[in-house]
Amino acid sequence: MTAQSGRPLAARLRSFGLTVRHAAEWLMLRACFALVRVIPERAMVRAMGRAWRFFGPMNKRHRRAMDNLARAFPEMGEAERDTLARRMWENLGRVAAETLQLDRVTQDPSRFEFDVSEVGGLVGDGGAVVVSMHAGNWEVTTLGALELGWSPIGVYKALSNARSDTLLHSLRAPLYPGGLLPKGHETARRVLSKVRRGGRVAMLADLRDPRGAVIPFFGHDAYATTYPAMVACAAGVPLVAARVLRLPDDRFRISAVIVDVPRTGDRKADALALTQAYHGLFEQWIRAAPDQWMWIMRKWV
Repeated sequence: MTAQSGRPLAARLRSFGLTVRHAAEWLMLRACFALVRVIPERAMVRAMGRAWRFFGPMNKRHRRAMDNLARAFPEMGEAERDTLARRMWENLGRVAAETLQLDRVTQDPSRFEFDVSEVGGLVGDGGAVVVSMHAGNWEVTTLGALELGWSPIGVYKALSNARSDTLLHSLRAPLYPGGLLPKGHETARRVLSKVRRGGRVAMLADLRDPRGAVIPFFGHDAYATTYPAMVACAAGVPLVAARVLRLPDDRFRISAVIVDVPRTGDRKADALALTQAYHGLFEQWIRAAPDQWMWIMRKWV
């Protein structure tokens, strides 16, 4: 077989392998979805947290978490970092179980307390860009916007597995009355238009983005998306940084603050300065509860 005739075969094999992997992922997700909805919600959340705390360190991403913790907290000993990383895995396990039961979790108002009224007064009837980070349980961040009577638009990164993405989208979408949209050029245009007309958009803004900017984070260069800041600068609206803090007894505190938007007339420079400003705030929040942030991401350069 020639190299030329072999290429289509290789492509078909890769496609078949991807199909099999996606089918396996989908079956596993469906099985988890069925399981967590049979067992009482809080019991399942705690059990999943304990399981992830035990099995998480066996995952290759545990080493990345340890390296990231060493970078962020050089004064911390290896044993202390390992304990912190295991607590992070426990939080991620709880988030996973809660995500598959978002409708149940969010229907119990006694589990949430809010510190968002000041932000609501400052934004008024105008548009806003809301940024948050992968901490506490970020899936419920938008409840702060709903508490203010807003109808937020959500922007998220779609999964490559379409069936899994559809299931998770169906769980998250009710929290975004303005629509839950996948990242992309068309979404970017729609979001800017809506924000200029008084809409409020919410997105996670702590992920690695090599196409964005390099900024200081915990004293080291890190990749950051400038998209939320660019929308806020272009639309001339406030940028709101929101935080979810996990509390004892399966409760959460959702708070938010306004981050000052520079107005120098140079939108690119203003967006970079704003990105650095809210990352500085993220760093403060992470230092206050480091076990609740997702240290497994490839954030630093």
